[in-house]
Amino acid sequence: MIDRATVDRIIDAAQIVDVVSEFVTLRKSGVNYKGLCPFHDDRNPSFMVSPAKNICHCFVCGKGGTPAGFLMEHEQITYPEALRWLAKKYNIEIVEKELTDEERQEQNERESMFIVNEWAKDWFHQTLKNDPDGIAIGKQYFRSRGIRDDIIEKFQLGYSPQKRDALALAAKKAGYKAEFLVKTGLCFERNEKDDSRLVDRYSGRAIFPWLNVSGKVVAFGGRVLDSRTKGVAQKYVNSPDSDIYHKERELYGIYQAKKAIVKEDRVFMVEGYTDVIAMHQAGVENVVANSGTALSIYQIKMLRRFTQNITLLYDGDEAGIHAAMRGTDMLLAEGMNVKVLLLPDGDDPDSFARKHSTEELKRYIEEHQEDFISFKTHLTVEGVSDPVKRSEAISGIVKSISVIPDAILRSTYLSDLSSRLGLKEQTLLTSMNNFIKKDIEDKSKEKGGTSNEEEHSSSEVRGPRPENSLEADSTAESNLAPRISHLASRENTVEALLIREVVRHGEEIIYENVETDDGQFIDFNVAQYVAYDLGEDNIQFSNPLYNQMLAEAVAHSGDEGFKAESYFMNHPDIEVSKVAMQLAVDRHQLGGRFAVEPREGALRQRVVHLVMDLRMDLVSQRLKQIQLAMRQASNDMDHVMKLMQEYKDTQELRDALAKKLGSDVMK
Repeated sequence: MIDRATVDRIIDAAQIVDVVSEFVTLRKSGVNYKGLCPFHDDRNPSFMVSPAKNICHCFVCGKGGTPAGFLMEHEQITYPEALRWLAKKYNIEIVEKELTDEERQEQNERESMFIVNEWAKDWFHQTLKNDPDGIAIGKQYFRSRGIRDDIIEKFQLGYSPQKRDALALAAKKAGYKAEFLVKTGLCFERNEKDDSRLVDRYSGRAIFPWLNVSGKVVAFGGRVLDSRTKGVAQKYVNSPDSDIYHKERELYGIYQAKKAIVKEDRVFMVEGYTDVIAMHQAGVENVVANSGTALSIYQIKMLRRFTQNITLLYDGDEAGIHAAMRGTDMLLAEGMNVKVLLLPDGDDPDSFARKHSTEELKRYIEEHQEDFISFKTHLTVEGVSDPVKRSEAISGIVKSISVIPDAILRSTYLSDLSSRLGLKEQTLLTSMNNFIKKDIEDKSKEKGGTSNEEEHSSSEVRGPRPENSLEADSTAESNLAPRISHLASRENTVEALLIREVVRHGEEIIYENVETDDGQFIDFNVAQYVAYDLGEDNIQFSNPLYNQMLAEAVAHSGDEGFKAESYFMNHPDIEVSKVAMQLAVDRHQLGGRFAVEPREGALRQRVVHLVMDLRMDLVSQRLKQIQLAMRQASNDMDHVMKLMQEYKDTQELRDALAKKLGSDVMK
């Protein structure tokens, strides 16, 4: 358990811009910041971050929250885990009681796997540094590759002893369950003579931990050492897929590279662990690797949160060329600006970086990287005289251009290709539109529905859809509206508006020196007034969450420094936090000379009016119920007469409320 005082310190220290910037590239937009939403396939920045409110929110998919809420959603972690993440970032010490066996057992399986992986990472690393074999064999290997000690520390490189159960025995001794050693892939079970024992997966190998974008250890790669590579089928052994690791969704080095990627606004994609490490050691830190797997859509979308610019940096051999060709179209389709650099034959990024200084490496990259048009033209068109093969190669380049989502960029590349090859631009345009049409038809068949060809073709003929902020706001607001209240009827919309005032202004005084029945004078804040007024007739919200929030606002009204908005947005109940965040978001925020000063008494007028609106809705509901009851009781005249009297009384109450609502409620 984390004590309340420490929680408050963490919440006070956490800044939403700092936290979101760890995962998303943000740019200033007025008083706020804007970026691509990390929660959906966002092509136009719709993710707003408000330093003033200390919240973030996507106006398309609706996700976001406070620093802790954002982390919970993004990293799929619990509230205590999010607090620990923030405490670590802001160097806030957390003193927790030792978990009992029962509490340890209650920890969810996913977190247990992360804990085991974190322990294993440290164990491998300490073995490399302190164990005689680790120093003599493991460390010697890294030194033979020219890897400095500071880089070993940066990437937490390690060594697994040759003894086949060294890690398994150490883990059991440290109290970790065999179940999670197997589920993480650190060990596997081997049956011998009706007896099952654990065997280390990486024994005798150099260890490369995989850290995800938030720094959690999700997997490991183990490399057999140079002296044993001859004749070995598997030079590298990697963690199998698990609940916390899917290889196509992770990139090696992303945690160490993300800040440099944002700073440089470019990422270099290489193939292997040592390529990443050598580049870092050479002073180029904005580099990641997909490590032997085909580039996936998940990896591209992860990178696009940080930058739209990518350079594929591969060996100049046939495998490197194939890897570059294979990934280009996927990157272009996701709106990435692609450049390619194939290193001189015989060199990979690892060997090339080790042979050149930082300045030489950066200069070589800058001078030799080329856009994908140049790359594909040089590779597939130049020197080809056969008309059929040349036509096929040009069509391949046009097809690559056709997947680019930005129509202006498509047009620019098409003009460039036309100029390079001496072909009519209209001919290339016709070919490109055919590719686009076919792609739409293919996707429509896959989905089993009709394609929206008109929309796509209009962007092709008339250019890209303009980024009209009013149009975007209108669309976003229509998407946001259902989330403000999960209830569609007017009465429940009133509930949402009323609880919004409690969230935003619950602690603010709207009535001063009100005399009570016993002659005392008290002040009423928003939460207290709403609870008192509705409580007079035992009225409750139809949404139980709203009732909980109102009750908590009243209960904490006497707390020193209580702020309802901060309290609810940082609430440990994620559902309360989400509702509070959605209610606290201003869809349109005016600032500077356009700022509107609130009228004195406007808050009280608004709250009182909403309370009466809610009463009016309940009365209207009751009238409808009475009418229905009278129709159903038409044969029971005594009951009908009673209902008619109730209907008359309820009408009078409705008319009185209507009159009051129509007057100045401030009087």
